[in-house]
Amino acid sequence: MELFDAMRTTFSARQYTGEPVSDQTLYTILENARFAPSGGNRQGAHVVIVRDASTKQALARLAEPAAKQYWAQVKAGENPWNTIDRTKVAQHTISKTSAPSLMVEPFSSASLVLVILVDLRVVACMDQHLDRIGVVSGASIYPLVWNILLGLRHAGYGGTITTLATARESDVQTLIGAPPHYAVAACVPVGKPVKQLTRLKRKAVPDFVTRERWDGPAFSMPH
Repeated sequence: MELFDAMRTTFSARQYTGEPVSDQTLYTILENARFAPSGGNRQGAHVVIVRDASTKQALARLAEPAAKQYWAQVKAGENPWNTIDRTKVAQHTISKTSAPSLMVEPFSSASLVLVILVDLRVVACMDQHLDRIGVVSGASIYPLVWNILLGLRHAGYGGTITTLATARESDVQTLIGAPPHYAVAACVPVGKPVKQLTRLKRKAVPDFVTRERWDGPAFSMPH
């Protein structure tokens, strides 16, 4: 598949046919995805391949609390889990909210789940002293995650980046035997999509790219 086609058609696949993903296919994907950049080329990633049904179900259960809050906030018209606007949704409302199956069921129905972690000892967190949530560390792990998703698309498979279980990170670490200095960056359910989407909805370039300054002129296709 041509690179730009893969970039424009790699979607969040959450429904799978049940067709297995072979170790050979997975190895080929990871063999190529490993060339993703990381800070200082320190390559602090660790990927755990989970095929065991009970472990996948445990990951689904660990994702449920965050999914319940996510959905409760969406129904209240909020942008869920953002760190700027404090939620107005009461905890008892969150606890009574059912976790959407589309958010937790993929853990169980996927052929496998990739738990992707990063070693915090080798990540340069340039924003650790700022008065906001840290995001810079992601630069050392999410390029790898995206390369994996592109590789899956190229091979006719799919997955989705899920971060719900990270809200229960210590439980995930215990479940898979990871040390506490390895942050859980994502859990990626993987499988053969029921349907391959080829038309995705995204903002146009001029809607989010400007010249020189944040409030500068929109960047449009040259005439």
